[in-house]
Amino acid sequence: MGVKNDKKQCLVGPDFSFEEAAINTYGECVAGVDEAGRGPWAGPVVAAAVILDPTSIPDGLNDSKKLSEDQREGLFEQIQNQALVGVGVGDVERVDRDNILQASLWAMGQAVMALTDQPSCVLVDGNKLPDLPMAMQAIVKGDGRSLSIAAASIIAKVTRDRLMCELDLEFPGYQWASNKGYGTKAHQMGLAEQGVTKHHRRSFKPIKALLEENR
Repeated sequence: MGVKNDKKQCLVGPDFSFEEAAINTYGECVAGVDEAGRGPWAGPVVAAAVILDPTSIPDGLNDSKKLSEDQREGLFEQIQNQALVGVGVGDVERVDRDNILQASLWAMGQAVMALTDQPSCVLVDGNKLPDLPMAMQAIVKGDGRSLSIAAASIIAKVTRDRLMCELDLEFPGYQWASNKGYGTKAHQMGLAEQGVTKHHRRSFKPIKALLEENR
């Protein structure tokens, strides 16, 4: 029954029910947390934490993957203006040293600690939790179920996309402005022609294989 309800909610979109339950249990000030950039071959992983004002929630919040770039950009500005926002960035060195999961969890923790007000409870997208000194709840597919997590997914996605566009200016041969570091054909062509940069994740199999090939 719970699975059916979860599927139904994902179709309808996120709401504030998880936040309301957390507020009733832990008190006001609940943050949603999500990350962007676990899959790409290049660039950092970025996490965001958002505390929404229940009286001023932007319309149209949803899983960032379900929104257009224009929708994300518009909501990004609204969230920044109407909510408390914290961002954490796990750089490539951390990804390669600790692995992408641990780098993502670390970035999530940094995002929460960057909030000007510390939350009484944190709602985290997925099934793993960062190391934080407050109550937490993992919510699978939370970016489509919780408005706070949806807001965090938008902040993380837009922040990372902008970072990749900046890196594309520094290393234009990989088309990072369009592929955001994912392993597209254009990115693969850039690797074949120009090789591996300092922004590539050397622990990821395709990059690791390329480095071994060129020894």
